[in-house]
Amino acid sequence: MTDMVPLLTWLFQRGKCKYCGAKITSRYFWVELLNGAIWAGIWWQYLIAVGDPAKAVCYAFAASTLVAIIFIDWELYIIPDQINAFLFVVGLAYNAWLYAEHNPAATMNGWPSSVAGALTGVGVLWGIAFLGRVLFRKDAMGHGDIKMARGIGAILFPAAALISFGLAVALGAVLGVAQVLLRRPTPASAPGPDVAKEDLGEQEGGLDLPTPEAEEECEPESIGSLLKCGLGYILCLDVIGLFIPKLYKAWFNEDPFAPIEDLETFEAEHTMIPFGPYLALGAIVSAVFETQLLRGLRSYWHWATGN
Repeated sequence: MTDMVPLLTWLFQRGKCKYCGAKITSRYFWVELLNGAIWAGIWWQYLIAVGDPAKAVCYAFAASTLVAIIFIDWELYIIPDQINAFLFVVGLAYNAWLYAEHNPAATMNGWPSSVAGALTGVGVLWGIAFLGRVLFRKDAMGHGDIKMARGIGAILFPAAALISFGLAVALGAVLGVAQVLLRRPTPASAPGPDVAKEDLGEQEGGLDLPTPEAEEECEPESIGSLLKCGLGYILCLDVIGLFIPKLYKAWFNEDPFAPIEDLETFEAEHTMIPFGPYLALGAIVSAVFETQLLRGLRSYWHWATGN
């Protein structure tokens, strides 16, 4: 009987397979628990309290996608283009349904609400990346995060998307610090006796100075490339490029289906924190509690402006 409920099976079997005794990572337990809890919240908010099946289906698909992003980005520091494209397409499909139902929420200031939300998402996250590059001469935002923000905006529409971005910053500030404190720094492996001195770089005062190759790897993205990629995200060339790989290669100078060779050997630095999981968490909270958050935002706006 317990085999029919995976969460209970994992607990009763103490994280081991019932038949062969092999260990089953706790990741599966937490993914199913989190996804189930989110779906329960969506079910209550949009099927019981409001009665909006279309929004419930859209948000359920989006939430499960965002849960996948959280665990992938936390472990591998990447967000696959296919997942980001799926988020965007779900938002467009929901907006098309609103048009079919002649729902006024389908349009915002003459624009399809999903398109307005997508442009808002790209504008905010790409703007952070651009300002960080210009002011601090560093890469301030990953391109996967920019594309995910576009999908979040397409699903939540501009107002709720902006709330989700604010929540992401707050969650990142609190949970990100906790992540750094709890993460154990990986000790640097000592070079063996057969490693040539020129491969280690010149040493001064007991510190290894970076080699020219290492400095080149840390070179930030050029402003021209950032501008070109931003335009490509607005035009959704990365989404179209998944069906026309030559277009993707021509515009972004990458193969969207090329295997990533260094995933198994990749080790994050002690203070390296991916923003994608917090961006996804902020979107999930906004989706589940959209009604309450928007009501609170309107109340604050009326109080602040007197209108």
